[in-house]
Amino acid sequence: MMSTDFRPTRAMLRIALLGLTVGWLAACDEEGPAEKAGEAIDNAVEDAGDAVEDAGDAIEDTADDATSQ
Repeated sequence: MMSTDFRPTRAMLRIALLGLTVGWLAACDEEGPAEKAGEAIDNAVEDAGDAVEDAGDAIEDTADDATSQ
């Protein structure tokens, strides 16, 4: 007669854990709407910083030209 008591083996538990880990890592690759919005904000702030830096460089160049004449 067959026993109805089921006991998972260590190998079965390792396989299940591996499957869950792979699934979790695959889910992390997908960007959600909040992550996409955050990335867009980061890009906008970086672009604004670059524009301010460029404007500062232009002002510095103009000041250097004015003092050298």
